[in-house]
Amino acid sequence: MKARGIHLQYSFAAQGQRGGDVQNPLFDLLSALRLGGSIQHAARSMGASYRHVWGQLKHWEEVLGEPLVTWAQGQPARLTPFADRLLWAETQARARLTPHIEALRAELEHVLAEALDGGQQVLPIHASHDLALPLLREIARSRHRLHIDLKFTGSMDALRALAEGRCIVAGFHVPPLAGGPHRFSRQLKPLLKPGRHKLIAAWRRQQGLIVAPGNPLQITSLGAALAPGLRFVSRQRGSGTRLLTEHLLAEQGLDATHAAMLERTVEESHVAVAAAVASGRADAGVGVAQAAVEYQLGFVPLVDEDYFLVCLDDSLEHPAVQALRHCLAGAAWAAEVSCLAGYTAPANAGQVLSLTRALPWWHFRSPKARG
Repeated sequence: MKARGIHLQYSFAAQGQRGGDVQNPLFDLLSALRLGGSIQHAARSMGASYRHVWGQLKHWEEVLGEPLVTWAQGQPARLTPFADRLLWAETQARARLTPHIEALRAELEHVLAEALDGGQQVLPIHASHDLALPLLREIARSRHRLHIDLKFTGSMDALRALAEGRCIVAGFHVPPLAGGPHRFSRQLKPLLKPGRHKLIAAWRRQQGLIVAPGNPLQITSLGAALAPGLRFVSRQRGSGTRLLTEHLLAEQGLDATHAAMLERTVEESHVAVAAAVASGRADAGVGVAQAAVEYQLGFVPLVDEDYFLVCLDDSLEHPAVQALRHCLAGAAWAAEVSCLAGYTAPANAGQVLSLTRALPWWHFRSPKARG
């Protein structure tokens, strides 16, 4: 068996990259072959010649020591089982690593920006994973001379990072909720203090069930997605989407009976959940609509929720926070975020919000016992 090594590299280009894609010629080729069904169609989609694609196939078969494509008389070219497994494994690995790839690229962009222009503002943000944040970072860089040093983490971890001074801004998301005792109030109230924390309106997004194309299993509710025999992929503990899932189950009185199922298969981002469904490892999972679109999957809406950015009161006048607010309030941001499935920019995007007004459940107090 041949030795096979992995070498990673990155490059500089005139335009920054969006999303967590890591380009590799082998997987670009395998994807084109799977979609096109022939070398000719793959070559056309890649803007290459038949001869070039054929040569690349032979090259990669030599490197890997395994056949990648099979042909039959009168039949389209198909990936071998080995190539199919390899492509899906790479897709899932890349999806899981998307938050870390984004963080690495943000750090490299920061280093480059400092080397080229020391006058650029830098804003450290720890935030719950969201597909709008890379777009926000790009607009902030190109239009507002603001470099967002972004780290994806769970909602609760982001708020703890803010409390501990590891970032200036944190990002978290909550659905519209009335006052009363529920998981969100129990988890978030200790981390958010009126007067000390200031919310910044950012965007609204739709969360729901990511399912196979056409929803062949007819999964129409969260309870149905957790039915015996179905494979559900959950988000990690501490994430806002995991908290949302537990909250919705509690509303339906299903939290106790389905708690164990949330631990069976766990992923750390929306795209990783979508990749698990797309690969056939799972039948359903909770995620944003845009993740389902990116993997051409079905989507069953469950709830709209607000994504907030939050900083401490004494950080509101920080130049980088001011630049962030101007970015969110701009027409460019509203146009960009509305291109994502299930996303909208609210009319008050960029405005500072009272914590107790934006989160009505914060007012809730348990009734005192009468003496």
